[in-house]
Formats: sequence, C-alpha cells, structure tokens
Amino acid sequence: MLVALLALAGLFLSLYLTLYKLGYIAELACAMGSCERVQTSRWSVLFGIPVAAWGAVFYFTTLVVAVAGTQTRWASSARVTRSLTAMTGAGVLFSAYLTWIEFFVIHAICMYCIGSAIIVTLMFGVCLAELLRPV
Repeated sequence: MLVALLALAGLFLSLYLTLYKLGYIAELACAMGSCERVQTSRWSVLFGIPVAAWGAVFYFTTLVVAVAGTQTRWASSARVTRSLTAMTGAGVLFSAYLTWIEFFVIHAICMYCIGSAIIVTLMFGVCLAELLRPV
C-alpha cells in the first residue's frame, strides 16, 4: 500500500506540472531551482506530449497496479510485485536520464523533477524489498 501512496503523490506532482505545461497554471511555485527553465526547455516534451503527462500516466498506472495487488485475487501472487518492480525500475532509469539532462544539458534543476525522482526511487526500493523478502 505504500507504493500506492507514493504513486498518488507522484500523480499529483506530475499533474501539477502537466497543467503548467498546458498553460492552465501561469507560473510555477518554485522555491528553489529553475523549474520554469526546465519545464520550458525542448526536453520537457517527448513525442509531442509533455514529459510530465507521461509521468502522470506512469504514476496512475502504478497506482492502479498497486491497488489491484491488494485485492484478494492478487494478494498472494508475486506477479504484481514483479510487475511493480519492473515498472518502477524503468521509472528510475528514465528519471535518472531526465536528471542527467537537467544537470548536464539544461544546466538547471527543477525541484519538482527531483521530487519525482525521489518518489520513483522510493517506490522502486519498496518494491525491490518486497520482491527480495524471504517467504
């Protein structure tokens, strides 16, 4: 259930950034870093869709799978844990790539992006711990 809560937090964060990117929010509340510089860079869009929207889809899908894993039908199955571990592992890799872009290409840091990287890393850690837990 911790993964579901983290996914929900990530979903809200990515929806906030998506709303900004789509013009529904005029200015980002950014206490530190250069959020607007990152969010307006050419790297903030992938295949014509804001990266934040891809993040929202990722977090929503992870939330659905995590909640489904709490249902009686799937509670004793390791398939959900393996799926979540693979999903969040891919999320960590993509997030690491985006963080690299921030540091070495854009030369700006977005606190929301770093927050998302932390959330997905925590999700992966929780999933991996569950997967490796002795039965």
